[in-house]
Amino acid sequence: MRGDWVYLTQTDTTVGFLSQSQDKLCTVKGRPSNKPFLKAISRFENLHSVGRVPRRFRSYLRRSKKSSFILPNGQSFRKVSGSHKRFIEQFGWMYTTSANKHGAKFDEEFAKSVCDVMVESDKKLFESEPSSIWRLYKSRKVRIR
Repeated sequence: MRGDWVYLTQTDTTVGFLSQSQDKLCTVKGRPSNKPFLKAISRFENLHSVGRVPRRFRSYLRRSKKSSFILPNGQSFRKVSGSHKRFIEQFGWMYTTSANKHGAKFDEEFAKSVCDVMVESDKKLFESEPSSIWRLYKSRKVRIR
């Protein structure tokens, strides 16, 4: 397995592309290269590649489910759970994004045609509610989505 490939997998919230290459994900989705990606981490020990979490929110972060966070340094991440967690553990972290063209709805045929590898799981591919997104400041948090 290579980090620069684009993997299609079912996440705990939606169908997603995973890769360690931002350029490849931008190309596949037709997305502007200046728009940042979310980093999926398998365990909090891998958080050092993203940035420091304000002390005030550390326990909140450990207890949260299906939430993504933007740190004060502008970097964003999500601690993943579910079946794709084992897959991400092999890499430590990966960029993640929904498996659709930029600004479009999910199309299974499109997603399968542009990915390098499809990661099979016991679940079928399905879309559900996206994760909530929280912007963390030093002393407060703001819900983005």
